[in-house]
Amino acid sequence: LHLKSEKELARVRSKFVEKISKALLDQLLDDILEDGILNDGERESIVEENKNRADKARCLIDTVRKKGDQASNKLICHLQRRDPMLFAELGLTV
Repeated sequence: LHLKSEKELARVRSKFVEKISKALLDQLLDDILEDGILNDGERESIVEENKNRADKARCLIDTVRKKGDQASNKLICHLQRRDPMLFAELGLTV
């Protein structure tokens, strides 16, 4: 049974936060900015208001989850493309 993307992100949140690299985080932020999921202001606040990598990751995943299923799915797809190893480790599906 395929869970909703939003729930998938909720399920993998702590492991995502623990495992994601700063470089991958920046790439994902750029990807979803290009998709129009985040606007410039939202991207800036994620980057500037969160001092460390883990807090940025938490803020990113929570912001995207609040935007619903389609946004969550896009983030999951970008993650799969950018880091297939982490995608597999988190047990995500597209």
